[in-house]
Amino acid sequence: MNCEDLIAVILEYLEGSMTLEDVEAFEAHLRICAPCRAYLATYRKTKAMAADAGRVEMPDEMKERLRQFVLQRLAR
Repeated sequence: MNCEDLIAVILEYLEGSMTLEDVEAFEAHLRICAPCRAYLATYRKTKAMAADAGRVEMPDEMKERLRQFVLQRLAR
């Protein structure tokens, strides 16, 4: 496995949907590749932050501003 391969299957790795053989190849690459370890850590943190953001209620004023912005962009 190389860096490009790892990035292509990172979500499957995190979701636990890879075969044991693929997990072993993924983790073997991580052992020798610091940039991919950093990428995985960043990916995990981003995924967690996005999940947390989904739990915060957006203020009504912001919802309306966002709605207006999207409608303006769609009207182009």
